[in-house]
Amino acid sequence: MNRWLWWAPLVLLITGLAVWGFRLGWIAATITETDVITTYAKRYLEAAGPGAALSDCVAYPGRDRGVWLVVRCGPDPSGSGGRYEYHVNRLGGLVASGGLSTRGAPAGRAAMPQT
Repeated sequence: MNRWLWWAPLVLLITGLAVWGFRLGWIAATITETDVITTYAKRYLEAAGPGAALSDCVAYPGRDRGVWLVVRCGPDPSGSGGRYEYHVNRLGGLVASGGLSTRGAPAGRAAMPQT
């Protein structure tokens, strides 16, 4: 049996891992906050139904480990009323979903984002 046949699985594994690593790096380098907010605002529109709007959503930096952004959506996303909350990682994946949450804005932060 040829020696190259013994090394072929290792070469395929390394090539596959390299492609996967490049893909994850590409996603992390090109995804923006706007992309994430828009994606989860659309998810909110589907869940909340009529009367919901894209402008009902705001985002705050994540405070937990592995959470990049917290997207909060609702009629008054910064107030104490009910709203949807999505915790998103750096690759845009959903880490945790608060569903309908009634917690207030993060402690020590302004109720609305300052720009």
